Amino acid sequence: MTDSRWENALRSRGLRVTAQRLAVLQEVAANPHAEADEIVNGVNKRIGRISVQAVYDVLRVLAEVGLVRHIEPAGSSVRYEVRVGDNHHHVVCRHCGLTQDIDCVVGEAPCLEPSHTYGFVLDEAEVTFWGLCSKCQKSKIATPKESE
Repeated sequence: MTDSRWENALRSRGLRVTAQRLAVLQEVAANPHAEADEIVNGVNKRIGRISVQAVYDVLRVLAEVGLVRHIEPAGSSVRYEVRVGDNHHHVVCRHCGLTQDIDCVVGEAPCLEPSHTYGFVLDEAEVTFWGLCSKCQKSKIATPKESE
């Protein structure tokens, strides 16, 4: 997305356009599934010194207005992406943590039909596929199950 599209996206959600918000959006877009520390480092390179707390604050606001989505794969730090508004899933490498998007498995959101909803009105399903990425496979790194 271009800067002007990010600016319009911020304004359309009632947010002021700031250098910090633009830099965070650009960094998340350039590095999907990055952790907050990685985003901080990237934003510092883009605009100079910014506090860790400021980046967390921007990420929180952007998530609240739907410009950024955070995911929390088990055993991993929170990761951020700008792919929002669809119900895609993720595949995560058990060894190096590489995370990639996978489109919805079947049908429309929430993609899966649970056996029981317990009275909930469902609007989203999160699926995380786990395995070894091609790089880790080539390194012949054994998964915990293989090493037992």
